[in-house]
Amino acid sequence: MANSQYDQFLQEATAHDAAPGAVLERDCLYGIYTSWCFLSQTAPRSEDDFWAAMRQKRIRPGRTPLRMKGPAAADYILSSYPGVV
Repeated sequence: MANSQYDQFLQEATAHDAAPGAVLERDCLYGIYTSWCFLSQTAPRSEDDFWAAMRQKRIRPGRTPLRMKGPAAADYILSSYPGVV
């Protein structure tokens, strides 16, 4: 069975992290998703669809221990904080 766009996003752009404080908040998680879509040349789905899929996967922003990783993380950070460069 093929992975969904959301499965692929979670695999490529996030990782579970049990370290204290290792959680992504709502805006950050969706921002990384849109960065991942841009980099993978995939059309992002609506924010409502994204959150419905995350609920099905039991991913709760601010509570599920996720950290960002990979090129989408770098793109998100650079586009969110342009003064970093």
